[in-house]
Amino acid sequence: MGFLSNFKKDLQNEKRKKAAQINGKHLKELLKKFKEERDRIEEETGVRPQIDDTTQMFMQKILNVWIDEGKEIDEEKFWLEVDYNRQFSHPVEYYEKSH
Repeated sequence: MGFLSNFKKDLQNEKRKKAAQINGKHLKELLKKFKEERDRIEEETGVRPQIDDTTQMFMQKILNVWIDEGKEIDEEKFWLEVDYNRQFSHPVEYYEKSH
């Protein structure tokens, strides 16, 4: 019985990890589109729009996905990039803590 229950738990954990990775990729693609739209508005108007609450929520989810994947993210560096509207122009390794 123990073997099957462990196998089932391992399978569920793997499914969760895979779903988190897929969700993270989709969220990053969506954020790229948000950034491109903000770039376009800034070019047309000369003023960069503020990051709305929904976009900020997606950014938080990406941060959570990376942390769930076991990456040690430097959150200060992560949010500094967000504040300056760069929005993930670097690979995830850029945001990881250096030891």
